[in-house]
Amino acid sequence: MFTSPVSRRQILTASAGAAAAIGAAGIPVLATGAPALAAPGGGNGPLRVEPLIPAGNRGIILYSVRDRITAAPDDSGVPYGFERVLARLAEIGYKEVEFAGYTQNTSILGRQITPAEIRKILDDNGLVANGTHTTINAASFNEQLDIAGTLGMKHIGTGGDPSGSSYKSDWDAAADLWNELGRTARGRGIKLYTHNHDSAYGFLLDVGPLDANGRPTRSTGQRKLEYFFTKTEPEYVFFEMDIYWAYVARFKHHTYTDSRGAARESLFDPILTVAPRTERFPLFHAKDGDKAPSAGDGYNMVPLGEGDINFQQFFEVIGRQDYHHANWEHDGAPGGAGNPGQSINFADISYRNMSELTIYRR
Repeated sequence: MFTSPVSRRQILTASAGAAAAIGAAGIPVLATGAPALAAPGGGNGPLRVEPLIPAGNRGIILYSVRDRITAAPDDSGVPYGFERVLARLAEIGYKEVEFAGYTQNTSILGRQITPAEIRKILDDNGLVANGTHTTINAASFNEQLDIAGTLGMKHIGTGGDPSGSSYKSDWDAAADLWNELGRTARGRGIKLYTHNHDSAYGFLLDVGPLDANGRPTRSTGQRKLEYFFTKTEPEYVFFEMDIYWAYVARFKHHTYTDSRGAARESLFDPILTVAPRTERFPLFHAKDGDKAPSAGDGYNMVPLGEGDINFQQFFEVIGRQDYHHANWEHDGAPGGAGNPGQSINFADISYRNMSELTIYRR
């Protein structure tokens, strides 16, 4: 793996030109004493290059192209609706999609499309539904599992946190519910997962002094979602790390007030959060950002490969490349009426850059 931080632009430049370009860029491929591209028969044998993210595990959450999924027929020349947009994504190279709703403009069919019709479009284009962002609650969960079954999903999840609270008792209650729902999902051959934004990796308020309502006002340094890891059953509850929001959390949530009122530093590390429990993270949002320390989040979203997040390092270190599914996302990809093709164009750029990530093995 890389031994020093480099930008995604440097990584892609290096990986595209093999040994000569790697040397010219001055970027080490492996931290070894011998040349990275060893001659056949030398040492432990020659290296071989493989995709870091296997082709079958490269996906997209349809929220990124929501403007074209929900668009009415128009003369822009840009695909609209599930049939046309999914066909274009398959043409780009994507093999998997994560849903963010199951509706399109009713003017396309004269009615709303059905999950069974969406499944046929997936099958016709060689696409697999690897998950969804839907509402997770006890009242509608079996209905959502039925839809997931129709679409062939192996994962079902939500785009929000299990609790919006900063208090242990609320996360305990959420864990009880998610353990129950996760057990139900497992009985249907489906994994239940939750997706993070930056606030999920903020600090619990879990020690005194107490406020007027008897709630703690300070922290031991325990992070909310990491506490949730410990309260949920590994065989029933899983996670989708949004890599962009995890690095925003690293930027934003690094100081807490301890029980004595002293400010404490604790740097969040997304890689070290995943690596010890890598099989609890079957899905990821591969979302990129340019560093912008003056911005509130510390980053501005850009297409994958155009920013500063080191996806090469991330996916190498967490391992299990065959197990993890990377769904590209950009919350602001739609270009509006002035640029209706922007989200599809961003999807194309991001797929090409994702496919160029490589790993060297012996």
